[in-house]
Amino acid sequence: MKKTLLARWQANFLAGLAVVMPAALSVAVVVWLFGTVSNFTDTLLFFLPRRLTHAQGGTGPMFWYWKLIALGLAVVLIAGVGRITRHYLGRRLISWVDQVILSVPLLNKIYSVLKQVNEAFSLGKKGAFQTVVLVEFPRPGMYALGFVTGEHENEVEEVVGERAVTVFVPTTPNPTSGFLLVVPETQLRRLRMPVGDAVRFIVSVGAITPGSPAPGNATVAGISEGAQPTGTAPGPGPG
Repeated sequence: MKKTLLARWQANFLAGLAVVMPAALSVAVVVWLFGTVSNFTDTLLFFLPRRLTHAQGGTGPMFWYWKLIALGLAVVLIAGVGRITRHYLGRRLISWVDQVILSVPLLNKIYSVLKQVNEAFSLGKKGAFQTVVLVEFPRPGMYALGFVTGEHENEVEEVVGERAVTVFVPTTPNPTSGFLLVVPETQLRRLRMPVGDAVRFIVSVGAITPGSPAPGNATVAGISEGAQPTGTAPGPGPG
C-alpha cells in the first residue's frame, strides 16, 4: 500500500513538473531578457526626474512600468530610424554619421566589424543559418551539428584547394556561443533537418530528437498514469 501511494505521488509530481517546468523556464528567460535589455533602454528616460521614475524617492531601482515604457520608446525610435533610412535625405544622414564614427581611432575598427556583421544578417544573406550540416568535430569519427554561415571563393578556398564553407558549431545548452569552422564542402554532410529542430536538439542536450512529437496533454497523461516509454512490446514468455 505504501509503495503504491509513493508511486502515485511520484507520478503526480512528474506530471506536475512536466507542466510547470517549461512555463517557469519560459517566464525566467523573458524576465532575464527584459532585465538585460532594459539596462540599456532605461537611459532613454534621462529627461524625467529620478524621483518620478525610481523607487525610494529616486535612490532605488526604476519602477517596472517605467522600464516597460522605456522599452516601448526604444522600439518606436528604432522604427523611426528605419523609416528615415528609406528616404534619400535619411540615407545621406546615416552615411554622414558613419563617416564621423569611422574617423574616430579604435572606435572605427569596432564599428566597422559590427556593421558588417549586422548587414550580413539583416539583409537576409542567402544560406546563412538556413542549412543544417554534420561535420566531423572535434576529431574524426565524431560528428557535431552545425549551421552553414557562408560559402567562400577567396583566399580561404585557394589555401584549402577546394570550395570551402564556414560552419558555426554551437555549444549546448547555450547555442549563442560555439566554434567557427572552415570546412571543405566535400567533407560536409548536409541534412534535411529544419533549423528549428536542430536548435531544439542542441538546447535540450540531445533529449529532444528531430521528429519527436510536440509536448501536449498526451505526454502529461502518460506520465501521470506511469506509462512506460514507447518501444517494442516484449514477446510472450516461454511457456
